Amino acid sequence: MSDKTTIGVGMVGYAFMGRVHSQAWRSVSAFFDLPLVPRMAAIAGRSKERTEAAAAQLGWAAAETDWRELVKRDDVQIVDICTPGDSHAEIAVAALEAGKHVICEKPLANTVAEAEVMVAAAAAAPGKSMVAFNYRRVPAVALARRYVEQGRIGEIRHVRAVYLQDWIVDPEFPLVWRLQKDKAGAGALGDIGSHIVDAAQFITGQRILGVSALTETFIKERPLAAESAGLGATASAEKGTVTVDDAALFIGRLSGGGVASFEATRFASGRKNAMRIEINGSLGSLAFDFEAMNELWVSEGGGGFERILVTEPDHPYVGAWWPPGHGLGYEHTFTHEIKDFLEAVATGADPTPSFADGLRVQRVLEAVERSAAEGSRYTNVED
Repeated sequence: MSDKTTIGVGMVGYAFMGRVHSQAWRSVSAFFDLPLVPRMAAIAGRSKERTEAAAAQLGWAAAETDWRELVKRDDVQIVDICTPGDSHAEIAVAALEAGKHVICEKPLANTVAEAEVMVAAAAAAPGKSMVAFNYRRVPAVALARRYVEQGRIGEIRHVRAVYLQDWIVDPEFPLVWRLQKDKAGAGALGDIGSHIVDAAQFITGQRILGVSALTETFIKERPLAAESAGLGATASAEKGTVTVDDAALFIGRLSGGGVASFEATRFASGRKNAMRIEINGSLGSLAFDFEAMNELWVSEGGGGFERILVTEPDHPYVGAWWPPGHGLGYEHTFTHEIKDFLEAVATGADPTPSFADGLRVQRVLEAVERSAAEGSRYTNVED
């Protein structure tokens, strides 16, 4: 029997993000030597039948049909929020006020005002809080940040970041919640653009100060969803209006004097999950593409790019897993963020990215929307 302290986890939501977070909670203690061992106490969802089925399949001890009941449970000390953005603020604030630790999926909220409320609640609460930008925990991305911190690429001049998907290219794909502003807050901008905004600020250690943007919705109307699960759905005969962007493009200035460009779209045919970022500095460059997530391309001293296979024991997170050359996958990034969160909870450290970091991303997204609505006018990011 282990003599380590266990900590109870309750998760709200059981779809795509719920499944991958469950995998992380199940596996983290098997690979990382942690001061706390998570106990998967309960999962919450609106459908009793589906929530109970998810609990059985994903490894949760109990099921609740009201997230408020989950927050009240004495066997839950951590609340993991994997719901659409329209419920993040309400759940997070209630959990923090109840003295729980909170990890919340990205983007932090649907609006800056909601994110500000969450940040204030986090500051006043005894529990720890973190927003789940999982791409920070890709070993190659963490290694890129290390190289920047070490000064290996010098003064940052350019950042160019894109996130390309194609899962809604078909105009008959149904109107799922990610295409509805009241539930999702934004379209490609919030769903995947938030990731590249966070990645750019994380790797460079700099803030985006202002943006000039445009957004577009290519398919204005879609069939209503009869049934949906994860990123898949079946269509009904009725139609509904798409109320979010399909694509967002913007340029920006960095706090260190460099310039940046960003593109987020779910209409890039043939691109499944191409989250890419390149950083050019006065001494060298770094390049990463999530579709080859175990690789970091590095140029130093004026030479061409060289490929680093990020599977060595001294690379971030990798030493806990497999021998060199044995690659990791998407699900490992969530295990890494859960590992970091549990360590922070155990030691009393402040987890990163914090809710304040999530608010900073939200302010960039809001500036992008304002700029696009005003003819691409350069718009400062409020601080």
